[in-house]
Amino acid sequence: MWRLFSTACRSVGFIKLSVIVALVAFVGTASVDGREADRGGDTKRSAVNADDIEDSVDRDYSAELPRIPPTEPDKALATFQVHEGFRVELVACEPRVVDPVAVSFDEDGRLYVVEMRGYAEHPDDRLGRVRLLTDTDGDGRFDRDTVFLDGLSWPTAVICYDGGVFVGVAPDILYAKDTDGDGVADERRTVFTGFGHSNVQGLLNSFRWGLDHRIHGATSSSGGAVRRADQPDAKPVSLRGRDFAFDPRTLELVPTSGGAQHGMCFDDWGRKFVCSNSDHIQLVMFEDRYIARNPYLPAPSARRSIASDGPQAEVFRISPVEPWRIVRTRLRVKGIVKGPVEGGGRAAGYFTGSTGVTIYRGNAWPAEFHGNAFIGDVGSNIVHRKVLVPDGVGLIAHRADKGREFLASRDIWFRPAQFANAPDGTLYVLDVYREVIEHPASLPPVIKRHLDLTSGRDRGRIYRIVPEHFSTPKPVRLSQARTEELVALLEHPNGWHRDTAGRLLYERQDRSAVPPLRALVAQSKEPRARMHALYALDALAALNEAVLLGALDDAHPRVREHAVRLAEKIAPQSSTLRARLYQLVDDPDIRVRYQLAFSLGELDASRARNQALVRIVQRDPNDRWIRLAVRSSLAAGAGDALALLAADAKFVGTAGGRQLLSELVDQIAAQAQPDEVASALASIETLATRQPKLAQPLLGRLAAGLSKQGSPLAKSVASGKKASAMLHELVDRACRIAADEQQPVPQRVAAIRSLAIADFARVRDVVAPLLQQQQPQPLQLAAIAALDHFDNPQVASLLIDAWSGFSPKLRSQAAEALFSRPERLPRVLDALEHGELALADVGIARLKLLANSSDAEIARRARQLLEKANVGRRRDVVEAYRPALKMAGDPQRGRQVFRKVCAACHKLEGFGHEIGPNLATIQNRGAEAILVNVLDPNREVNPQYINYALVTTDGRTLTGMIAAETATSITLKRAEDQSDTVLRIDIDELQSTGLSLMPEGLEKEIDPQALADLIAYLTSIR
Repeated sequence: MWRLFSTACRSVGFIKLSVIVALVAFVGTASVDGREADRGGDTKRSAVNADDIEDSVDRDYSAELPRIPPTEPDKALATFQVHEGFRVELVACEPRVVDPVAVSFDEDGRLYVVEMRGYAEHPDDRLGRVRLLTDTDGDGRFDRDTVFLDGLSWPTAVICYDGGVFVGVAPDILYAKDTDGDGVADERRTVFTGFGHSNVQGLLNSFRWGLDHRIHGATSSSGGAVRRADQPDAKPVSLRGRDFAFDPRTLELVPTSGGAQHGMCFDDWGRKFVCSNSDHIQLVMFEDRYIARNPYLPAPSARRSIASDGPQAEVFRISPVEPWRIVRTRLRVKGIVKGPVEGGGRAAGYFTGSTGVTIYRGNAWPAEFHGNAFIGDVGSNIVHRKVLVPDGVGLIAHRADKGREFLASRDIWFRPAQFANAPDGTLYVLDVYREVIEHPASLPPVIKRHLDLTSGRDRGRIYRIVPEHFSTPKPVRLSQARTEELVALLEHPNGWHRDTAGRLLYERQDRSAVPPLRALVAQSKEPRARMHALYALDALAALNEAVLLGALDDAHPRVREHAVRLAEKIAPQSSTLRARLYQLVDDPDIRVRYQLAFSLGELDASRARNQALVRIVQRDPNDRWIRLAVRSSLAAGAGDALALLAADAKFVGTAGGRQLLSELVDQIAAQAQPDEVASALASIETLATRQPKLAQPLLGRLAAGLSKQGSPLAKSVASGKKASAMLHELVDRACRIAADEQQPVPQRVAAIRSLAIADFARVRDVVAPLLQQQQPQPLQLAAIAALDHFDNPQVASLLIDAWSGFSPKLRSQAAEALFSRPERLPRVLDALEHGELALADVGIARLKLLANSSDAEIARRARQLLEKANVGRRRDVVEAYRPALKMAGDPQRGRQVFRKVCAACHKLEGFGHEIGPNLATIQNRGAEAILVNVLDPNREVNPQYINYALVTTDGRTLTGMIAAETATSITLKRAEDQSDTVLRIDIDELQSTGLSLMPEGLEKEIDPQALADLIAYLTSIR
């Protein structure tokens, strides 16, 4: 959870000592009485040379690190700037509540609050609590509290159910209940266990009640292998890279799509949103369970960043910068202490610690705010607002408040970590209220000794944001509501009331609710009520064919969308329902068709079902999400769909259509089922009469895929009279085009890619000459990729022999190929030992992997090479290049250096690949920050950019950062935007190297003057 806090604290600038003194004086003023707001928001102060200050790990920094006093609760409201027409009210504060990180309202409006008092050290002290707050007089402010549950280590989540609460306390989820009415839990048991808890920055969080009557939670970055606590021998559910949901009645737990850090919510229609550090709002595009049905589907990440201004968007804080951040950055850029150097001369101004994304679903605010997204940035002391607009099957989030934030505080103690839609229709803000929010490991001892990380352990605030003329409504008392009253509440304009009524109906399981629920589906004028009633009927096992048929004809597309989803349980047994679903392929709403594409996969494969799926994708062939949904439903029937689509000339004429044909052929080859292969072969042969240039590559993919699987069907495909002739013609034609210098380069590249089905000897003779320096780079890259397909040891020699003529870009790809197969490694080590290859060319990460190889001889030779290279002396390199900071740099020459050395992983001015950290604010990071990041990338690695090694079941080794992880696949991404998506069924091993994706040794590519030019270019970008 808390990495979002520590990352936010790393964006720090360099400020002259005179400025620091003035800033310290200002911080005290601003924090106490909230004045001087405009000065506090100025983060664009000029940088200075850090060599002007004598720093060391032994220096006493107490003069630069004054304690920042808190603002007392009675003065806190004066520190806020809030959107016009709103005001902020304090509903609870210390000592009634401290360090609130999660809340849940029960059916009577009482508030359960998770207090993470133990952050961020000493989890064994078990200082965490769940506090129960009550508003006894109905004025909207809590005036009574009890410690409901105590002795918890780093609790992070809570949700009400059946008179008690589920509490997230990694590694466990507990259930606690007060059975005697004294406000203190006397029942407590562990329900689930196995969540990761070694990292305080990445703990499970954000329990939410779903439309499906399950409790959903965010796993965060620590992952977990989770099982029921009362079933110690049960197989755990792996949650790495995914979230989870569980049925509170049956305790069935399943993985769900997600995997972000801290913050998860649903909108009125059940769409899921998450956020992570500098990626402040993401939409979850599909449910994990759909993708899991087709193990041959390599799916992208379910999370899609939807901010129109970018994930690390600009923010407008009004608070000053803590002095300890300034000092720490100064020490980091000098190499005196370890840690990433980010922000440079700009202490803030963009998202680095986003948290608690929440969609406003209340009814107290003006209508135009309903459905807006709210995200906190704890490092900037702000609450940001986004407006969501449709974008195909997804959404786009636009900044709502130009040049300012919806809510901002001058007080650096203000830490808005979470939000909640409240029974009164307002939005609650949970303020952890800490002087320092930072992971202890990120604070060097020379600074940490002057700070008190427990400061604020006795403080915390909960606010509500209300419109100016707001009056607190009558308190809710839903525990005594009759069943018919709960049904009526599904029409309430406040989302909290609808959710709570749905939960209580699920808890009670009162069958008397069925008639009024059915009437609500048929007669309510409120579409959200009709949708909720459908789910309530499902929870009571009372959803039948007649109700669903009516809902599938609903006037509102979102009701139809959810009716399609709910029909999955009944349609397999109802021909009438199936027929109506098939008719929805022509629904005017794309999200209805999108859901239909997923839901049809729950039906048995049939010609009618396959035809329906084909109709859906024919309408939107270039929508990647529609294609994904259709493929998820074709675990069976891919051959039939291929035949139908290949016969559609209009579909085949689209880029998306051709992409889907290729993907279906790949799946059929991987499945290697005789009937499907025969169907695919027949489709390709038929297509050959109309479009031979498309049919031949498809046949090549089919043959290559079958060969990769070791399937005997590969021989039958190749031996078929027509297929054999097509394959021979494909290879011959590819060889001719690849070698013909008169042909356009793109055609030659495509031809080279077709040679995977040929014999190695034939490919070698054609491709080896294309590795030479005089060849266009795209041909060289294609030649490297083609050779990498073969397990012949000669591949290593061919690449090494051509190495001297390779550019840095080519060397990156060739190194990946050299290390990808074990039979190549002896020749690679020979080359390293004899100087044919330099260690900097192939990367330390790869050699460190070999040093742990199960092959003793390979491991021995790798360790010797590492010792010889004296790996680990990056600080010496940084110091050797420090004179570059005083050289005059030329931005024009620096642009060329960037495009030669950096563009493989970074993008600026529209050139390069955005794989590494976003460089949008690079001009503000300062020269020394750039120096360290370029020459010592492993000083401290952002986990997002750690390099992984993946070994496939056929012995290949692939490397890259994990860009996506789904139920069926993992995607590794590396330089030049190269990536590999590997099906989980094909993964033998996956391990972290612990090193950055960015390679060490760039000093081999640039001298100090070139670095000075690069710095001049990067700092000139505006």
